[in-house]
Amino acid sequence: MDFKNPGISAARQNLRLLVYIRYIALGGQMVVLGAFSRFYHPESIVLLTWLIAIFFLIVVITHWRAHWHRPIPESEFCLHLLVDMLALTVLLYFSGGATNPFVSYFLVPISIAAITLPKLMTLAVALVAISAYSMLLFLYVPLPAFSPHAAHAASGMNLHFSGMWVNFLLSAVIITYFVVRMADALRAQERELKARQEEQMQNEQLIAIATVAAGAAHELGTPLNTIKLLAEDLLDTSDTKTRTDLATINEQIDICQRTLRSLTGLAGDMAKPVAAADVREYIGDLLDSWQLIRPDAFARIQVSEDAPQISAKFHPAIRQALQNLLNNAADASPERIDIDISWNRELLHMRIRDYGEGMSPAEAEKIGRTVTSSKPGGLGLGLYLTSSSLNRHGGRVGLANAADGGLITSVELSLVEENDYHPGEAQEVAK
Repeated sequence: MDFKNPGISAARQNLRLLVYIRYIALGGQMVVLGAFSRFYHPESIVLLTWLIAIFFLIVVITHWRAHWHRPIPESEFCLHLLVDMLALTVLLYFSGGATNPFVSYFLVPISIAAITLPKLMTLAVALVAISAYSMLLFLYVPLPAFSPHAAHAASGMNLHFSGMWVNFLLSAVIITYFVVRMADALRAQERELKARQEEQMQNEQLIAIATVAAGAAHELGTPLNTIKLLAEDLLDTSDTKTRTDLATINEQIDICQRTLRSLTGLAGDMAKPVAAADVREYIGDLLDSWQLIRPDAFARIQVSEDAPQISAKFHPAIRQALQNLLNNAADASPERIDIDISWNRELLHMRIRDYGEGMSPAEAEKIGRTVTSSKPGGLGLGLYLTSSSLNRHGGRVGLANAADGGLITSVELSLVEENDYHPGEAQEVAK
């Protein structure tokens, strides 16, 4: 029995646990009725048998409800506990009332309510239990065998005290095992809620950054066009060396304009279905584009020759995320970068090694959670957006300082199958 499935709500897990508790209680009632039937009146045996049958029907219905996908509110779970106490009260009424040693079982639903329900509902369950116990002190069908002073003629065994021991043992097992499991389910739900809140905060940061980036892209378009026109005009009136420099400036302006156009068109691309691409071709095109943008960087690139020839779907944000990591390495040590790439049918692995100053443990701890940068004048957006994008689309980033200096950036990316990919859907990351 898996009571810690993260895909199941805490309320549903608790109701399933309550069902198993009911099965145990039902089995105990049947054993007691069978073992001590000679102490009951025949009419009471028939009546108790019908009551246990009705209780069994309630358990079966609850079992079905616990596996039905409709949400289970706290009020419904409270109602299930009240039903348990009602069934217990009726059974005790016809079997000695408060003299029945199993009357202290009322503590079990109170314990469950204290762990799983809000204060007001817990108070309601406790008041109902106290009222039922109090009523059973005066209203019940007497059962002499359960009297504290009655003893079995042959063995001297007192059924009341023996029943108290059995009830204590049963209650201790239920509280120790099942109630602890319920508490674990609630704690797991709290952790999941906290993770979702952090993800929501991260999404809000990403939206804010995207809004600023879109505004910057719009504002930079006009000055870039002006600079390009001025540079082209100066080409005709400059000497050879200046014309060479102006041509380089023109090329860089063209790169900036292409980057801005790709940024403004990214939102539209994300809304379109993504076609499957050959992994080797995708990686080759990615590296060629990056080397065109960063001609100053000298990289040793090793792409595995043994990697399978497969296709996968890559979200548009993944390309920019990987280029950000490559740019960070180029900024740290443009004179030397090692890039190793391999993949199998499930995962793509990329290892980027630079020979810069590396990263402090405090900076590495913040990656993907806050906007931080170790570069002079750096905004810290690159690593933050990269980590967020890859996490949302089936990947993860690891940073570690190399023993002989520099930083090793490890990327693990899920190669999504064609039928499993949906644009904009975040993939679950293996931790």
